[in-house]
Amino acid sequence: MSPKVSRKTGPQAQAGTPKAQFQAGQRLLCLHGSLLYEAKCMQVAEVVAEVAAEAEAGSVTYLIHYTGWNKNWDEWVPESRVLEYSEANLARQSELLRAHQEQQAGAKARGGLRARKIPGPGLQQKNGGRARKDPQESPGSGEGSSGASGGGMEAPPRKKRVPADPTVESRAAARYRVEVRVEIPEELKPWLVDDWDLVTKQSQLFGLPAQMTVDAILEDYARCRVPAGARDDHAYAVLEVVAGIREYFNVMLGTQLLYKFERPHYAEVLAAHPGAPMSRIYGAPHLLRLFVRIGVMLAYTPLDDGSLALLLSNLHDFLNYLAENAGALFSASDYGVAPPEYHRRAA
Repeated sequence: MSPKVSRKTGPQAQAGTPKAQFQAGQRLLCLHGSLLYEAKCMQVAEVVAEVAAEAEAGSVTYLIHYTGWNKNWDEWVPESRVLEYSEANLARQSELLRAHQEQQAGAKARGGLRARKIPGPGLQQKNGGRARKDPQESPGSGEGSSGASGGGMEAPPRKKRVPADPTVESRAAARYRVEVRVEIPEELKPWLVDDWDLVTKQSQLFGLPAQMTVDAILEDYARCRVPAGARDDHAYAVLEVVAGIREYFNVMLGTQLLYKFERPHYAEVLAAHPGAPMSRIYGAPHLLRLFVRIGVMLAYTPLDDGSLALLLSNLHDFLNYLAENAGALFSASDYGVAPPEYHRRAA
């Protein structure tokens, strides 16, 4: 599905626009989560709309078809996720797959599969006559996450794999880590499941604007953790993390944190609040989904281990804050049944 932004494609693109590195019909590799997949470029476009939650204006994007997968997996991706189909990148693809398999084996040995007992996804794709679970509709995932625990998908016994966890990070950073684990507190996991069930099974929508928006939650967290007038290193770290969470949320919401059923609602919000950061509109359930996905995104940041450990410590402190205030932040009463007309548009 094409992002909800205006585009200039083909001969309509004007002089002076960014030069695309790849062309329609070209065979290539695409970074999808922590793995590289063989793909084909279907279209090339330049984003021209000013919608920060989708993509930066003036950037080049590609409509990608993953080789061997249903066209429902086709997606628009930024140039930062596309690599040339070459021997060097194929070797890199093998290295990432090997590292991912080793990590999965380690997680299984540590009992990390227990989180997969959460109710399974609602949508399925058929491939080779067998139904596969769609990771884009698992609890807390929005589009493309791996589940409430932050762990990876279990590898299917076939060569071709379900693409998981798309990111918008640079190709050069992909060599750093396979995954960064952000642990969701046990108190919050039931809310991820309830959120998933209300939206994907009961066809309900979270009421917007939220009574307690993401911005309001972040501001309250900062007030709780930083004494008034404090200017020490701790205060600086908290404020930096708050700013980072807000930025990640606004960038990732439209492309990675929504369930399919919510997309028409999101389009309505964009039309009703042009230019407004989504952190001023959405609330706690969508913010919590961010932390299911953010570990994969952090895997591609060039932070040293010490800086990453400090960042994770602050993120886990924020998650603990959400857990402490879950009763006030999460409620099934914040959702409402979508009308029949909406169902027709969401189909």
